[in-house]
Amino acid sequence: MLGNNKFKFTFYFLFICTITMAQEVDYGFLDATKPLEERVEILVNQMTLDEKVSQMTHSSSAIPRLQIPDYNWWSEALHGVARNGEATIFPQAIGLGATFDSELVHRVADAISTEARAKYEIAQKMGNHSKFAGLTFWSPTVNLFRDPRYGRGQECYGEDPYLASKIGVAFVKGLQGEDPNHLKVAACAKHFVMHSGPEHNKLQFNVEVSKQDLYETYFPAFNALVTEAKVEGVMTAYNMVFGKPSCMNEFLLKETLREDWDFDGYVTSDCGAISGASGGQGYVKTPLEASSLALKTGVNLNCGGAYKNLKKAIEKGLVSEKLLNKRLMQLYKTRFRLGMFNKEEDNPYRNIGVEDIHSKAHIALSREVAQKSIVLLKNKNSVLPLSPDIKVPYVTGPFANSNDMLMGSYYGVSTGLVTILEGITGAVSKGTSLNYRSGALPFQINPNPKNWAPNVAAESDVTICVVGTTADFEGEGVDAIASSHGGDRIDLKLPENQIKYIHQIIEKKKDTPLILVIASGSPISLEGIEEHCDAIVQIWYPGEQGGNAVADILFGKVSPSGRLPITFPKNVSQLPPYETYSMKGRTYKYMTEEPMFPFGFGLTYSDTEFKALELSSKKIKKNQELRIKLIVENVGDFDIDEVVQLYISPKDTSGGIPLNSLKGFKRVRLNKSEQKSVEFLINSDQLQVISEEGKNIWRKGGYKITIGNSSPGNLSERLGASKPLEAEIELK
Repeated sequence: MLGNNKFKFTFYFLFICTITMAQEVDYGFLDATKPLEERVEILVNQMTLDEKVSQMTHSSSAIPRLQIPDYNWWSEALHGVARNGEATIFPQAIGLGATFDSELVHRVADAISTEARAKYEIAQKMGNHSKFAGLTFWSPTVNLFRDPRYGRGQECYGEDPYLASKIGVAFVKGLQGEDPNHLKVAACAKHFVMHSGPEHNKLQFNVEVSKQDLYETYFPAFNALVTEAKVEGVMTAYNMVFGKPSCMNEFLLKETLREDWDFDGYVTSDCGAISGASGGQGYVKTPLEASSLALKTGVNLNCGGAYKNLKKAIEKGLVSEKLLNKRLMQLYKTRFRLGMFNKEEDNPYRNIGVEDIHSKAHIALSREVAQKSIVLLKNKNSVLPLSPDIKVPYVTGPFANSNDMLMGSYYGVSTGLVTILEGITGAVSKGTSLNYRSGALPFQINPNPKNWAPNVAAESDVTICVVGTTADFEGEGVDAIASSHGGDRIDLKLPENQIKYIHQIIEKKKDTPLILVIASGSPISLEGIEEHCDAIVQIWYPGEQGGNAVADILFGKVSPSGRLPITFPKNVSQLPPYETYSMKGRTYKYMTEEPMFPFGFGLTYSDTEFKALELSSKKIKKNQELRIKLIVENVGDFDIDEVVQLYISPKDTSGGIPLNSLKGFKRVRLNKSEQKSVEFLINSDQLQVISEEGKNIWRKGGYKITIGNSSPGNLSERLGASKPLEAEIELK
């Protein structure tokens, strides 16, 4: 009897305590009419120290007494919702860059965030709070693709900071939505700031660059995402910058991001980077010191477990609880902006449902983007497009029937993957004698010397050979399992077995055309191959509809319109040392050697003429705009999209300023025989250059304006680009 009374007493005591605690909670943070900062302050001020610390890592714990569920901040959406079940797979980021189409990229990102919202609501209802199931997406990657050997270059939008800025801003706005009070999802710009190899040593290496390169090349895209797109998150890089880990760098996080750019979002470390400062980098001795320093510098969220040391750091006086509160409140501003503590009826995205995941509209959009990302590099004697009624086409190559080639890195999964073979099969006449053999293994020499596949080319009207790489070969070091160099490439060649197979086809095919289709996330050197091919098509990693899109191009359903977002060198001997971050000799902006294919280049099935150039003035004063008009005309027989590009080149390139700079681009739809007027407005800031001291300066003198469909240079015209328009201006 005594035992029962004891039990009842304990039960009632706990019950009364629970009621009392519940009564003591101020639920004013749930009142959506209150200002955001007030709501966040009400919530965070009620947390215990242990509860606060539990919220500082990417895997944040639940706080039931405050009605806070557990939440995992780590989700990915580089080119579709990734690592989280079924979703539409769009072309890889480098392919998005190749579209030169900001409006299209905005539509892609809007579709991604729609699927993300739908998947989040479903996951919440089934109690799935796991990694990759949230609304905070660590995308996009706006590092500059400064060297074509960089394994993660496929995640970037190309080698030009202006292009990366425009595409990146469009992507962020599409992800985050247009509602002034709610984020559709939260985007995150990564990896701040100089992080584009060497991938194999990214946890240790230190980057030292000139202020000129920093402000001309490495900062612009991040600055645009923060100041124009209002990106909600920024992820620091693994590597050190100017001798300090990126996640502990006051110049980057305090002076630049918060003070100069007025960033009002959260900063997260890359995963394990804070611990790495006391590990391989050896910058501090212990994870406790690393956590304290990262918090002081401005990192709100730790992807990893280092921030579990923060309670001890506060007890030891290394950091204050007041600072912890400040960093945590910034995190909760993001969660509140996402509507996680609002009533369901206040959510503007509540009508998004399961029918919006991998919908017909999104599948069609993936196909459209793939079509517009594909770059036609060569078309000898207009061998393309092929007729759907061709009698005996031969499809071959290690990636002709590959799904992996479609996906790239950081991908989702889909029930609608279409290989090149499947796409071509659906495009040709039912009476066509289509033949297929793989012919070569992706990354190793065929062990069987008896290989009949090259001989089939001799029996065919055309050979379509699909070669290249996958994310197994180039990418993040932990994923590129076929790479021996941490995901980076040692050279730019195809794997030796693929080169050998192409030459076997060349030997056997006689006088029939060879169409080379290349899948890759980076430039491929075609020395010794290019001259033997009748047509060359660069398709990147084209997403789930890649096979249909390639067939659409090959058989003339649409004209190719992608443009190279990165220079294709002839070989690695044209490149500076990979580990050097100086821009001298890199990219079209500073390269003096003639590449194989230039930045901005890409052919269509028609011919374009540029004419009637008009400038508002040829002498420009500071704070004065330059208005440029021209007419672009389709003089061929195909309906096309043309990508009109505007470059400015100084006559005096002393002082390290770029040889050429992209200042504007517009995608224009032109039916055959149609002409349209195109206008560019160049503001005064775009005409300034970056000095060696890293300052924006108005540099007087002469400049050349070039408008065409490729970057300036004789090579572009020799390869088939249209003759550009040129004019000279003087800055006064």
